[in-house]
Amino acid sequence: MAAESGRSNESVVISVGSLVSSLRNRRRRSMLPSNCIFKTPSILFRHKEISFLPNRFSIGPMHHGNQNLVPAEKIKIEYLEGLLSRVIISRSQTMPDEAMEIEQQNILSDWVNAVKKIEKEASACYEGHDYAAEKGDEFAKIMVIDAVFIIELFRKHARQITIEKDDPIFSMSCMFQFLRHDLILLENQIPWLVLETLFEKTKLPSEKSLIELTLHFFDNLFTSYPPDHTKICPLINGHDIKHILDLLRLSLVLPYKEIENRQISAWQPVHSVTRLREAGVKFKKMATDSILDIRFSQGFLEIPCLLIQETTETIFRNLISYEQCLSNCRPIFTSYAKIIDNLIDTTNDMEILCKEEIFDNWLSPEDATQFFNKLYNDTYVKEFYYVELCNKLNAHCNQWWPRWRAAYVHNYFTKPWVIAAQIYAIIMFGLACGKPAKNINYCSNLACI
Repeated sequence: MAAESGRSNESVVISVGSLVSSLRNRRRRSMLPSNCIFKTPSILFRHKEISFLPNRFSIGPMHHGNQNLVPAEKIKIEYLEGLLSRVIISRSQTMPDEAMEIEQQNILSDWVNAVKKIEKEASACYEGHDYAAEKGDEFAKIMVIDAVFIIELFRKHARQITIEKDDPIFSMSCMFQFLRHDLILLENQIPWLVLETLFEKTKLPSEKSLIELTLHFFDNLFTSYPPDHTKICPLINGHDIKHILDLLRLSLVLPYKEIENRQISAWQPVHSVTRLREAGVKFKKMATDSILDIRFSQGFLEIPCLLIQETTETIFRNLISYEQCLSNCRPIFTSYAKIIDNLIDTTNDMEILCKEEIFDNWLSPEDATQFFNKLYNDTYVKEFYYVELCNKLNAHCNQWWPRWRAAYVHNYFTKPWVIAAQIYAIIMFGLACGKPAKNINYCSNLACI
């Protein structure tokens, strides 16, 4: 039968064996516990591609070599040369050019060798690839150039070192905006281990920690009111920081008071801001260390101030994608995105929160509303971290007075012509009540006569 079909049992065995071997190798590459830098899943990528792709700067190996990102490599090299010169000057005030070049090579070799010692661990951070094996010495070179660039950038922004007048990043507004976008992308990360290693190698006397420098650079990413780093940094110290995006997530998650308040089973969404206000809920801006810390008490929904700007959608989408991809990651930020989407249904909801100074919106109300409405499409939340908040709000709205008030306000105070009709009815009712009283007084006077 095998001869008739032209296929042998041996060929079938070889094909199956090859397939099993291929699956086993793929499993080894794709399911490492250390994976923390991922290619954005296509199901999320398709919703807003520009939110996941670098504009000008490639960081790490994923986008390295892309034609539109190559010109920015010149800036990175300039930052590297500046650091090398500064290190040499700090060691010796005067040095011949030839001796300086040799010293630069020695210092650079020391940095590359330091990265090579941890390159396997660094390469294991990238899902689906072993870049250390695939790129060889090029991988360590990419790590050094990109890490030094980021460290020097943070130092300049914090005024730890001098900013040259012709530095394109600080002299061109668009360049700085491009960079803030590019540094928060999930696909554009390098391991924190590499940053920390080279930071310690080049640390300045009495310099701030790398965590402080990073948080300072992103001070106005989430809010117009920079958080108190003296409170946040001690919470982060001791945690396993994976990369910059992970650090930004930790800066939000760790100060969040309700971090253990979650529920696996189904939860009921809350009403929009407009409907909640109709039910008598009042909104209040709250000063807190994390935008995640939303509370409801005694009829007041307290919401931390949120800055809505061009990079807001980028950081939100990349944090959500990160939580969706990272193994055993608690979807706390994704839960926040869901609750905000519940609250923001129309531009009227957005305008209410802006009037209360809860949202500092730099976009149009239409663009900001649309962004929140489509934010968490195709995401999955196994544990929801705002269950108690939802239960409190829904319980308040289900009481007879708030429910009656909401229905009345929604039906009779949302259309101008209905409001006008009610005013007319009240006036007529008042006139009708006044006429009998006038007649009674008139009759009393006649009786007296």
